[in-house]
Amino acid sequence: MLPSIEQRLALELAAKPVQVAAAIALLDEGATVPFIARYRKEATGGLDDIQLRLLEERLRYLRELEDRRATIVASIVEQGKMTPALMEAIAMAEDKTRLEDLYLPYKQKRRTKAQIAIEAGLAPLADALLADPALNPETEAGKFLREAFTTADGNNPGVADAKAALDGARQILMERFAEDAALLQSLREYVQEHGVVDSKVVEGKQDEGEKFADYFDYSENISTVPSHRALALLRGRREGVLDVTLRLDTELEKPKWDAPHNPCEGRIAAAAGIKNLGRPADKWLADTARWTWRVKSFMHLETELMGALREKAELDAINVFARNLKALLLAAPAGPRATMGLDPGLRTGVKVAVVDATGKVVDTAVIYPHQPRNDWDGSLHVLGALAAKHNVSLISIGNGTASRETDKLAQDLIKQRAELKLTKIVVSEAGASVYSASEFASRELPDMDVSLRGAVSIARRLQDPLAELVKIDPKSIGVGQYQHDVSQTQLARSLDAVVEDCVNAVGVDVNTASAPLLARVSGLSASVAQAIVSYRDLKGAFTSRAALKSVPRLGDKTFEQAAGFLRVMNGENPLDASAVHPESYPVVEKILADIKKDMKALIGDASLLKTLQPARYADEKFGVPTISDIIKELEKPGRDPRPEFTTATFKEGVEEIGDLRPDMILEGVVTNVAAFGAFVDIGVHQDGLVHISALSNTFVKDPHTVVKAGQVVRVKVLEVDAKRKRIALTMRLTDSAPQAGSKPEQRGDRTDGKRLAQHQNKQPAPMAGSMAAAFAKLKS
Repeated sequence: MLPSIEQRLALELAAKPVQVAAAIALLDEGATVPFIARYRKEATGGLDDIQLRLLEERLRYLRELEDRRATIVASIVEQGKMTPALMEAIAMAEDKTRLEDLYLPYKQKRRTKAQIAIEAGLAPLADALLADPALNPETEAGKFLREAFTTADGNNPGVADAKAALDGARQILMERFAEDAALLQSLREYVQEHGVVDSKVVEGKQDEGEKFADYFDYSENISTVPSHRALALLRGRREGVLDVTLRLDTELEKPKWDAPHNPCEGRIAAAAGIKNLGRPADKWLADTARWTWRVKSFMHLETELMGALREKAELDAINVFARNLKALLLAAPAGPRATMGLDPGLRTGVKVAVVDATGKVVDTAVIYPHQPRNDWDGSLHVLGALAAKHNVSLISIGNGTASRETDKLAQDLIKQRAELKLTKIVVSEAGASVYSASEFASRELPDMDVSLRGAVSIARRLQDPLAELVKIDPKSIGVGQYQHDVSQTQLARSLDAVVEDCVNAVGVDVNTASAPLLARVSGLSASVAQAIVSYRDLKGAFTSRAALKSVPRLGDKTFEQAAGFLRVMNGENPLDASAVHPESYPVVEKILADIKKDMKALIGDASLLKTLQPARYADEKFGVPTISDIIKELEKPGRDPRPEFTTATFKEGVEEIGDLRPDMILEGVVTNVAAFGAFVDIGVHQDGLVHISALSNTFVKDPHTVVKAGQVVRVKVLEVDAKRKRIALTMRLTDSAPQAGSKPEQRGDRTDGKRLAQHQNKQPAPMAGSMAAAFAKLKS
């Protein structure tokens, strides 16, 4: 028998079945991944959040597999066609593909040509010719002629002549061969290894589909097509620009019917015992094998394998999005400092919002420093007055249209008002407009014009990126790769998991958090989160975690899941500001009693805490892992896992793409990481691309191992194409820009799969051509 779900998951996770069983039980009880990872280490043997997320995903798949297995067994039993051998094969099927292969002959389907032929009594003819190729097909077929008749399933044309008889017999054998599970798997494996994806431009679509130019004449082995290329190909096909097909690597051109069997046709013939020995039925049988491949098996496999390519590409794209989102959410916060947010604009003006250290809006304005009004001095006066009035220390500038012009305005303000000690930072404004028009923004800022809400978001996301970005649908934050081409359900589930993990890793101040932020805390639903905010507004700030139990609909189970991730700063109990769960407070009291110290003397005393032996305080409920976590937390209660706040400094005088020159070294911020490289904002309104081959002096398989969204990096300009708005960058500062007119060694994605693989393995210095090709996969 197939191992149990627990055993299979244990093998995949390199864990013990008892760990997996405990994790599954907790998940089934409604526990969240952050809660299990942080507070149930004894039960799971220390499975971390990454392992638990994988377990959760695979558990969903395996349970769906078992449900499908049961449905298939019931269907075949109901048909009266179940055999011990078939039952064993179904029971041992390890994935959905194998399961569906076994079910194929028994699957309820529309009345096929083969079924009509069987009704007409042609199965014996098919069996006879297959069993004895020495028989003459035409002679045998003449024995099976029959007038048209009617069945319970509909009219049957009967068998008019020998040709009709042989056609019917062929349909029977074709369906039989095509539904042989073992043969189908053999063919699938061959095509996976030897299948080639071809792409040609649809005639007349060259100009319309220029962005797909790299795929107008493209071929690559299906097993090596990376996710970004697969999604680009499929989008091009969906938009009617590309004709994308699958073929065998041995068939550069469409094969003729009288050509020798290709490897797959040969496998079908071999499986059926068909050989060409010059006997009367040999050619008919050989043609039947060919028909099976071309009409049945290949069409089935092409649909399946292209679908699998799409699914894998979608999964890779979702993983890229998730990793970028995590980096962005866990970006360093500037902290509780009065901040001025500037949402740049030209004709419509620059929207200004000032928030205090807690993020509360204290002032707004609209200034018109740029064309057509050009009120530069007046704008400086307004900004200076606002900064002085509200003790502003940070200026947060959105990176959209007129960003560099507005950045220059801020620079002039800093020079004019040096006594204010202002610092300016350009931040991503992705999603700010979505937030501005959202239902939550209208509740949070009801009396504010929609255009000003974006400036508020820009200011707050500098103070605390996590707290502000959770208010926006993750799909609108702009760090995805082909995000509109993937399964939206799977994408949403993955991104929600990332947001949940990030929020709970940092912790949430229950007295300042918004409802959207609280809703991401382990165990809290949107309605309970809103209930907390409403209770807080009515009763005032919470003075303890225990006080949360008075919130309507926040029961014991919810409190258990959420309490450890909620912080009550300056409350009645110092532990309420830490990640120590209330259920573990007795452990701390036990430690205090043992060392004869009070809470204030223990918290933060690293030298004392390092002397404590976790095993000394462990018992049946709290083991060494939990005690170790508690001691670590007491050393620095409520520690923030996010990095220190740093900023990039854009080069003065480099404000437009036309200001860039080859070999120029600049500082920038990584805005997005894709499978083929990283996009970097260098302050010219257009992100540049650092190709994967230009990220490091050593081989890079995954760009995420080198850079992450929000990271400040130094780059060198390799090539600038102002007309197409493409900037090629390198992080290998010793690289030199290609000489004008030099011929690229490689056309990147325009090459075949073998050469591409060689290029990726060697990763030579990036050349203009490969960079240009990489731009074909710009983020969508």
